[in-house]
Amino acid sequence: MEECCDKGVEWANKNRRCASLPLTSESRECSMTQVQCCRNKLEEHYCSDGIEFANVREECDSHISENSTCEAEYFKKCCYCCLLGKTAQVQGRSCEPNLKIGYQCGIVFRACCVKDQEGTDVSIVDDAPKKEQAEISKEELDQEDPYLHDGCRGGGPCSQQCRDTGSSYVCSCFVGYQLQPDGVNCEDINECITGAHSCGIGQTCINTLGSFRCQRDTSCGTGYELTDDSRCKDIDECETGTHNCPPDFICQNTPGSFRCRPKLQCMNGFIQDALGNCIDINECLSTNMPCPAGQICINTDGSYTCQRISPSCGRGYHLNEDGTRCVDVDECSSSNQPCGEGHVCINAPGNYRCECKAGYSFDVISRTCIDINECRRYPGRLCAHKCENTPGSYYCTCTMGFKLSTDSRSCEDINECESSPCSQECANVYGSYQCYCRRGFQLSDIDGISCEDIDECALPTGGHICSFRCINIPGSFQCTCPSTGYRLAPNARNCQDIDECVAETHNCSFNETCFNIQGGFRCLSLECPENYRKSGDTVRLEKTDTIRCIKSCRPNDVSCVLDPVHTISHTVISLPTFREFTRPEEIIFLRAITPTYPANQADIIFDITEGNLRDSFDIIKRYMDGMTVGVVRQVRPIVGPFHAILKLEMNYVMGGVVSHRNIVNVHIFVSEYWF
Repeated sequence: MEECCDKGVEWANKNRRCASLPLTSESRECSMTQVQCCRNKLEEHYCSDGIEFANVREECDSHISENSTCEAEYFKKCCYCCLLGKTAQVQGRSCEPNLKIGYQCGIVFRACCVKDQEGTDVSIVDDAPKKEQAEISKEELDQEDPYLHDGCRGGGPCSQQCRDTGSSYVCSCFVGYQLQPDGVNCEDINECITGAHSCGIGQTCINTLGSFRCQRDTSCGTGYELTDDSRCKDIDECETGTHNCPPDFICQNTPGSFRCRPKLQCMNGFIQDALGNCIDINECLSTNMPCPAGQICINTDGSYTCQRISPSCGRGYHLNEDGTRCVDVDECSSSNQPCGEGHVCINAPGNYRCECKAGYSFDVISRTCIDINECRRYPGRLCAHKCENTPGSYYCTCTMGFKLSTDSRSCEDINECESSPCSQECANVYGSYQCYCRRGFQLSDIDGISCEDIDECALPTGGHICSFRCINIPGSFQCTCPSTGYRLAPNARNCQDIDECVAETHNCSFNETCFNIQGGFRCLSLECPENYRKSGDTVRLEKTDTIRCIKSCRPNDVSCVLDPVHTISHTVISLPTFREFTRPEEIIFLRAITPTYPANQADIIFDITEGNLRDSFDIIKRYMDGMTVGVVRQVRPIVGPFHAILKLEMNYVMGGVVSHRNIVNVHIFVSEYWF
């Protein structure tokens, strides 16, 4: 309800009327609240205007019109009630109103009566004998003075309007005023400064107490006067006697001026001048010819007469159907063709002439019209490409790949690609077109239109496109890898070995070790022999390519201690099939750790003792970075798949006796493919 009431109050403050009030809700209670709050606020506005009018003008009759609307009634009631209060103040009577004039009128009466007398105690005049103060009860006081406990008694402390809230009071101002910071006094609102006025273009806003008025900026001009509401009103010069019509004329008022009409009226055929004289009208000079065709008009006093004309026509002319005037004879319209065949007859006023048709010229010898060959007479000027002569004219044609433009002379290129003549892509060129193919295809040498697939795998460089195998597909190619053990690299050309041991896609048992090789894996169960243990004493074998067994003798085992073999290692390597084997390939490096013997008494001997089939490997000794290194080399090509176990020995010899020996068992796997 609060929101509905606020909408009604806002409409009343903005429009000063409740007509055409837009209802914000379909609720009946909200609509009733909105209308009631609007009317109540409107009543406050007009009541405030009536009070202000009474305070300023000291009268109400000059403002009250015959309008009997509710707004006028609000204004009239509050204006009269305020005048009654001011009269009571002047006459020194009590400011307490008669209860019969109504509650609202009583508030206005009291407010106007005590105006400018704030702080004075207004007593109630009563002719009855006064009772002692102690004898009067509270109920009797309330019955005697119903406004005794009203905080706004006598207008209260407010300068204009006061509303008692029970425990306090609230001051408010009339329309056109605003409450000052002290919450009691009201000051005039200058609507001209705040922009709250409704003056239009061409009007100046002038502030008044509690309101404003709009004054016209420019004068109304001659024949008009400015009214109190800034409107221009026509001056009736005939009624005010400000005209200058002679005695023989009658004044007739017009908007902004007047006219003098003579009292004497002229007969038909005459017109009256500015002095009232009657002058003959020459009807023969009017735009509407008074006489019919073939007759001449003769003016008379007050009228006119018509006289028939009988013209005489010369050669090449004849009378029209009405016989009123001479018209040209069209000799060319006759059926006997006065110019003869192949000529054009051109009519002229009173005559005619013969000419050749367009595209023909007159031959003085044969005295006939002959065709003009425009293509030969104007070579290269009539047509863009080709000119073809025709009898009396010519036409233009275009070469292949062009078409005739709308001007029938120029030639414009034909976009052959719109008809899709090519099997794949088409590029229009001036006067023709060019077919081309997408990547992976080539244009056919036979028709120049079709596109044929390029077999990239069959090209001279096809063997280097894919690392394993190339498969041609329409417009491209695909590289493949062996079915197992490899996958295609991200570049889609090379093959990568799949490390099944790392990916854990092998099927090795718990007691076996997975060794990755090119294109597959091997499961090997490598156990250390008696009196040896695996290096590191690990519970599970690491997924590495090398396993080392270190001698570990039992107590008092003299034969074990005297055995020169200290370590037995197992390692796995994967080698490719060398199809173009040109020189030895170094594959294994054995770094010797020299025992703590004098250097001049110890020697290191490397040897391949087992598994060297067809003498495909050898071992040489080399010194690198202060160390003795045994280098195992592949000296012959091996075709895979192939598996061999090379047994390598590294002997430390001192005084012709082997004092220290390390054995390395190398499991060599040769793959069929290597990428």
